[in-house]
Amino acid sequence: RLVQTSRPCISIRHHHPAPPSSEANSISLSRRTTRSRAVYTTTRTMKGSTIPSDRSATIHRNNVLLSLLLVLISSFTITDAFVSPTSYSPRGITTATTTTTKRQMALDPVTYLRTEWVSAALVTNQTPRSADKVLELGCEDGRIVNFVPRTVREIITSSAENPDSPEGGGLTVSCSRQLKQQAERRGAGALMTYSDQRADDLSETPSSSIDIVVSLQSAQRMKENGLDWKKSVLEAGRVLKPGGRFLFCEAADVGGESYLDFVNSLSDFSIENKGGDEDEEGSEVTETVDIVEEEDSDDVDSPPAKSPIFQEVGYDQVDMVLQPHIAGVAIKAMDADMTPAQKAQKKAQEESERLGEMTLNAFEGRSKRRRKKKKKTTDTDGM
Repeated sequence: RLVQTSRPCISIRHHHPAPPSSEANSISLSRRTTRSRAVYTTTRTMKGSTIPSDRSATIHRNNVLLSLLLVLISSFTITDAFVSPTSYSPRGITTATTTTTKRQMALDPVTYLRTEWVSAALVTNQTPRSADKVLELGCEDGRIVNFVPRTVREIITSSAENPDSPEGGGLTVSCSRQLKQQAERRGAGALMTYSDQRADDLSETPSSSIDIVVSLQSAQRMKENGLDWKKSVLEAGRVLKPGGRFLFCEAADVGGESYLDFVNSLSDFSIENKGGDEDEEGSEVTETVDIVEEEDSDDVDSPPAKSPIFQEVGYDQVDMVLQPHIAGVAIKAMDADMTPAQKAQKKAQEESERLGEMTLNAFEGRSKRRRKKKKKTTDTDGM
């Protein structure tokens, strides 16, 4: 029996999609094939693993951006990274003078590291075992403690700072602290003499009392701080003992003047040492000078010739640097500290010794000939 109700009849019908036609099936297959080919062509196989090219391009792009960022950072900080420690002002205080000094004193990393290596080798190898006292011109940090051999007994400092500095031209607090720390770490036993004397006026150091004087990249700093770097070289010659050594590693040009030319002007440098065709010209110049000196020897008013401070100067250019530097050794002459009277007396004594040696050689030669002649006569009589 059918019962009629007011409620509507709800039928549930399951949806079964019709199978795709052949045309739709071919379109779907072609899409899948194109996609797989695209994925295959945009992948790179590396030891069994696949890295999509878009990811590789992203990594490469990030590396390029990082490299550019590092280059920009280096270009902005390179001048501040390799400057003298004493050229920095206290934190939060920036002045025009300090900024100018930092820009002038900046060294590129290649020159900085190379000159440090050459300075260490120069001081270590050219300091003899007999040297007891070493003085540094324009001490800036504590590196001199590590450069000198352990046989050195005393290290004396000097300052190249501006007289208007807070320290009054003396050693900075940073320099004194570094010297003390390096001396304690090395434990060499050398006596540290902290002196605030100016590098161009070594008033606290007696004449002919130092074995080795060292000047490491200090001439340019003296020039910038108002000191006379030429006078510092003269002071180095004054405090050195006869036969002492002046070791330097400086910029080739300081304020437009050649550092090496000035050192050579204080030495007994002869043109004959150049060799070649210049030897003959040098001999002619020497003979001419001797004739002139003989003619002017009767002139009482002529001032005495100034004797050279350094007897020999050996030097070489620092290679593999961007800013030209020069390194060398100057040996003080044995008669540099003598007065004209003492030099004349020494010359007369040497001449007397030479004549005595010639007389002795002549006497020995005559004695030898007499003995030989006597022996020959004896042999003849015996026959």
